[in-house]
Amino acid sequence: MAIASGVAKQLRYKQESAWGTAPGASGAQLMRRVESSIDLVKDTYQSNEIRADYQISDFRHGGRRVEGSIRGELSCGTHKDFIAAALRRDFAAVTAATGLSLTIAGTGPTYTVTRGAGSWLTDGFKVGMGIRLSVGTLHANNINKNLYIVGLTATIATVMTMNGSAMQAEGPIASCTATATGKTTYVPTTGHLDRSFAIEHWYADIAQSELFTGCKADTIALNMPATGIAGIDIGFKGKDITAATAAYYTSPTAATTSGVLAAANGLLVVGGSAIATVTGLTLNVAGGYSGEAVVGSNSSPAIFPGRVNVSGQLTALFEDATLRDAFLNETEVALLAVMTESNVAAANFFAVTLPRIKFGGAQKNDGERGLQGTFPFQALFNGSGGSGTSSEQTTLMVQDTLA
Repeated sequence: MAIASGVAKQLRYKQESAWGTAPGASGAQLMRRVESSIDLVKDTYQSNEIRADYQISDFRHGGRRVEGSIRGELSCGTHKDFIAAALRRDFAAVTAATGLSLTIAGTGPTYTVTRGAGSWLTDGFKVGMGIRLSVGTLHANNINKNLYIVGLTATIATVMTMNGSAMQAEGPIASCTATATGKTTYVPTTGHLDRSFAIEHWYADIAQSELFTGCKADTIALNMPATGIAGIDIGFKGKDITAATAAYYTSPTAATTSGVLAAANGLLVVGGSAIATVTGLTLNVAGGYSGEAVVGSNSSPAIFPGRVNVSGQLTALFEDATLRDAFLNETEVALLAVMTESNVAAANFFAVTLPRIKFGGAQKNDGERGLQGTFPFQALFNGSGGSGTSSEQTTLMVQDTLA
C-alpha cells in the first residue's frame, strides 16, 4: 500500500478570475516550499441534550473554510504573486532615467550620485530603492553594481553599495542610465486589488489532488535572522476544497531557481544610519480578511478585506542610545532593509522600505553576554510621500529584482 511522502507532494497555484471558482487548468505555477499546511477546516457542533443514558447522541458539521499557510525560504521572484496580493497592488517597473550626466563622489561607506539636470524625485526614484548605473564611460567600480538609496534630493542620490565594495569618484560622465532594478509594489491609497488563488496539493505517489479555492493572502511574516536563511510564511483564508484522483493543473510552469536570501548579505538602515549590530528583524503584514457565516450555506459568500496592518520587531546589541531614545521620545524613523542573493556586485536582491515607524518598546536582556535590546515597532501610513517626493505614500514598499 502506497503512503504519501512529503518529497513527492507538489504545490501549485494560479490566480482566480472569480473568487472561489477554479481557473483554467493550464498556466499554473509550481512553488518552492518548506511546508504547506493549507487545509479545509469545519465548524463542529456537539449536542448538549441531557439524556437518561448519560451519553452524547449527535455531532454535526457546520461552516467550512480553507485555512493554513505556505512557509518557505525567501528568494527573489518566488513569492511575488502573493506579496502583491497581500499589499493589494501589482509589482510594476520604475522607468529608467536615461541620458544622465553623473558625478560620483565620496569615500564610503556612503557615496553621492549627482545628476547635472532633471530630478530623481520627478523620475520616480525613492529612498529604499536599489539601483544600478550603466552606459556611458563610467568606471568599472561604478557600473552595474547594486546601489542602495539611503538619501535623496532632486539632484543628489546618497547611496551605499550592497556588497560593501568601493566606488570610484569621477565625473561628470555623460549619457548614463540609472535603473531601479526589477519591480516594486506597495500598499496603495486607491485602486486596491482583491486577489484570490486556487492552490493545489498534488500527491503524485498516491494520485490524490486537493484543490483549495478562494484563497486570499491574509498574512505575511518575514523573518530575517542574523545567522541563517531568511524565511517567509504566507497565511491564507479561502473558501472550499475539491478532491480528485487526477491532478487539476496540467503542465505547470517550473518553480523558480533563484538563490535563497540571508540577512548577512545586505544592509539595514534605521533613521538614516546603517546599523551593523542588529541581531534579528521580523516583519508582519496582516490583511484582516474575514468571512461571515450565513443561513442556508455551509460556506461564506465572500471573504472581506480589512486594513493592511504592518508591524515588526528588531533586536540589536546595546551599543548606544539611538534606538532606545527613539522609543523614549516617540520619535518616528524610517526602516530600510535589503538582502542580496550573494556578494556579487549585481546580485539579485529583495528590499523592504517602511517610511514611518514608531517603536513600542525597548527591553534589554541581562547576563554574561553581549546585551541586546528588543524593539517592537508599528509601521504607519506615510501621508507626506508620493509623486515628486523621496518616499512612497504608503506603509510598506517592496522591491524584488525578479518580480
